[in-house]
Amino acid sequence: MMTYQSPFSQRYASDEMRLIWSERARRLTWRRIWVAAADALASAGLVQRDQVDDLRGHLEQIDLARAAQIEAEIGHELMAELKTFAEQAPVGGAILHWGMTSADVQDNADVIRQRAALILLINRLKSLLLTFAARIVETADLAVLGYTHLQPAEPTSFGYRLAGYAQDLLEHLELLARVRANLRGKGLRGVVGTAAGFVEMLAGTSLSADGLETSVMETLGIRAFPITGQTYPRSQDYLLLSAMAGLAASLHKFAFDIRLMQSPGMSLASEPFGLQQVGSSALPFKQNPVQAEKVCSLARDVAASASVAWQNAANTLLERTLDDSANRRRIIPEAFLACDEMLRASATIVEGLSIDEAGSRGQLEEYAPFTATERLLTALVKAGAHRQEMHERLRQHSLRAWEAVRSAKPNPMTDLLTNDTSLLRYLQPARIRELLSPGTYMGLAPARARALAAHIQDRLATKPHHASAQG
Repeated sequence: MMTYQSPFSQRYASDEMRLIWSERARRLTWRRIWVAAADALASAGLVQRDQVDDLRGHLEQIDLARAAQIEAEIGHELMAELKTFAEQAPVGGAILHWGMTSADVQDNADVIRQRAALILLINRLKSLLLTFAARIVETADLAVLGYTHLQPAEPTSFGYRLAGYAQDLLEHLELLARVRANLRGKGLRGVVGTAAGFVEMLAGTSLSADGLETSVMETLGIRAFPITGQTYPRSQDYLLLSAMAGLAASLHKFAFDIRLMQSPGMSLASEPFGLQQVGSSALPFKQNPVQAEKVCSLARDVAASASVAWQNAANTLLERTLDDSANRRRIIPEAFLACDEMLRASATIVEGLSIDEAGSRGQLEEYAPFTATERLLTALVKAGAHRQEMHERLRQHSLRAWEAVRSAKPNPMTDLLTNDTSLLRYLQPARIRELLSPGTYMGLAPARARALAAHIQDRLATKPHHASAQG
């Protein structure tokens, strides 16, 4: 390539998402809006039916080279496409864009493509959740060491940990669906949103300005805001990007945790690594968590895009300023492209996730005497012991045992506890050892993990929606 290309042009995101945000799809959507407006004007007798037919007949003849040539001369992107379309359709070209301003076309087209892109994200998220559900069921009873403050805490279930990620993603699925349902376009309102030009143009005809807008928006399959300036309110972009940033945050947490679990100090789970895959150009042994790292990297970019959208919403002055235009060309498409890639990468990770059960057992055996101290404390108090006194005894033993473990010595915690006469007044040594067994101390985790998996499967066992560049 002799010119710059975005990493999203080939490296990241699916062909389907790239198609939605392609230049051809954008201009085709513009043309659909022009044809819908012409068709509505024909019903009022202001446009001839053969003019509409001429436009419709040339609808898909996108000529990017010719439009670029015209834009280089006139310096206006939408007018360049308009002139290109008019050249191709000499009968209908004369009435193209009648009464409209650029945002009447561009803003409505943006929403059409946003809706199509959201369907693609929603379907990918549904698929990811079903993959999570299968792995949750598979690992619901697998005991692993839980961590708080990145320090060993108590046992949990690996499936329960996965269920935490899935629960978050289910919330994002519902939010994205609501955002999509509430997306609205500008409608046909003219330069400052009053539709004054349409009111005068349609005076004396059977069609009102409201009727024209309703006809066009129904054809396009979107609704319009009741009040607009020259554009639809840019607060809508912020809500959209915030929803995607929220999804990115949860995918980031999942991927970051995978990176931790794959590290040598934990060695609990790892993302799939191909037989021919190269982990490092310098160190042949390396199996880096590149998929998870990619998710974290792209998530940061989506989060930053939401901040830019906030600035656009806050700083669009009066009926409209153009200082949002340049960044909107990037932040909206690329947020969708990034989320698409993150969902695809996350699906790859979950489906191929390798779980080191032996390593998990080793961790539990090493730290179980520490992690079960709360359980032991509860049993001691139930047996009649003084809670605060027992807490202090367990604390002293824990510190002594922890120092031994840090010095690479065998963990003496079990012996310390089973030889402490203060504890033996209430519990027998065999009972203490039983209480220190980690595999029997996961509480409600397995049952709740399975319940969430079942809920996801029941909720999502339906046919997916279909997306297209036209929404």
